[in-house]
Amino acid sequence: METICATGIRVSELRFITVEAVQREKAEIRLKGKIRTIMLPGKLCRKLLKYARKKKIASGELFLTRSGKSLGRHQIWSEMKSVCAAAGVNPGKVFPHNLRHLFATVFYRSCHDIVKLADVLGHSSIETTRIYLITTGEEHARMLNQLGLVS
Repeated sequence: METICATGIRVSELRFITVEAVQREKAEIRLKGKIRTIMLPGKLCRKLLKYARKKKIASGELFLTRSGKSLGRHQIWSEMKSVCAAAGVNPGKVFPHNLRHLFATVFYRSCHDIVKLADVLGHSSIETTRIYLITTGEEHARMLNQLGLVS
C-alpha cells in the first residue's frame, strides 16, 4: 500500500516493482505500448530492500502471493479493508485506487504543475489528470476564504 501511495502507480503496475528496480531507485513501467519511468523515493527503497531480505527475495518481483504469483487487486483490496477496519475507518470507502488519488493530490499541491503530474501518472491527456484534482465544494470555499480578498 505504501509503495502505491508513494509512487502513484496503478495496482496493475505493482509487478514492475522488482528488487532490481529498487536497487536502481526507479522502475520502468511497460504497458499498453508505453514505457514510463517511476522514480522510487530513497526511504521507500530502503524499506523495500529490507522487506526483500526478510522475504528472502533476491531478484524479480517483490509483491507475490504465497504461491508465487503476482499480487493482484483483490489481495491488496482485502488487505486494505482489514487494515482500515482495525483503524476504525469505514472499509466501504477504501479502494486501492484511492492511494493513487492521494498521491496525485499531494504531488500537485507540492509542485502545482499538472503537466508534470500527468507525466508521472502516465496520462496522455491532462483532462484525465484533472479528474484526480477535483475538489469538494467545502475545500473550494475554504480556499476562497483563505485568499483574504475581502476586507
